Amino acid sequence: MREKITSTQNARVKRWQHLTTKKGHQKYQAYLIEGWHTVGDAIQAGRPLTAIIGTHEQLTNHGAVLPDSVDQFEVSADIVKKLSDTVTPQGIFAVVTISETATVTPEKATGGWLLLDHVADPGNIGTMVRTADAAGFSGVVFGHGTSSQYNPKVIRAMQGSQFHISLVAGDLGDWIARFKERELAVYGSALNPAAKDYRTVSPTTTFAIIMGNEGQGMTADLLAETTANLYIPIKGQAESLNVGVAAGVLMFQLNSHLLD
Repeated sequence: MREKITSTQNARVKRWQHLTTKKGHQKYQAYLIEGWHTVGDAIQAGRPLTAIIGTHEQLTNHGAVLPDSVDQFEVSADIVKKLSDTVTPQGIFAVVTISETATVTPEKATGGWLLLDHVADPGNIGTMVRTADAAGFSGVVFGHGTSSQYNPKVIRAMQGSQFHISLVAGDLGDWIARFKERELAVYGSALNPAAKDYRTVSPTTTFAIIMGNEGQGMTADLLAETTANLYIPIKGQAESLNVGVAAGVLMFQLNSHLLD
């Protein structure tokens, strides 16, 4: 079914706009994604969509791959601007259901896991999620103080990788404890005398690596609970690496057995 909407005051439009907020995510258990790259990846991954919203041009251009089972809404340029989080919107969106069945618990998690501790910048989060996807990780855990995976800027920065691996919100202390109970390694990232050179760690099948806040690093209580804390030697004059870059180096090293 395709319905045409031209008014920005339409009730559906107001609800879609609400889906870009935390309260909207909680109330409707859904969120809004934007841009064909992300919408197309969601369709290909078989994610539960309840609506596809776009201009006449966008819906026509991608009509061949839009699922018949999902309602389509043709909207005006004014509505596109109201819904978009970008300066030059493409003009296509989708509503994705937040599915509790996709939740992974630390008791059953396998493979490589990236744990985010108070990481605030959406661009850094997007970089790390995409890198986790590229490095063959199983998933990413958004810990307390980390920007939400449903934040529009985070969604855009992940560029569809969120549909290739598992993303969960969780208590990092609990994840560390459960992994250690299973005798699995949990690595922190820190610049201190007690930390180990990341190149001395042997890759394993199931493990976790924690990345901390851009300015403050990992919280002290989590650093104290890890199996080991790792550092990346710096040969130049820079004081430190961007958290996204550092995460990429560590993830590819620790999961290198999958890349041989």
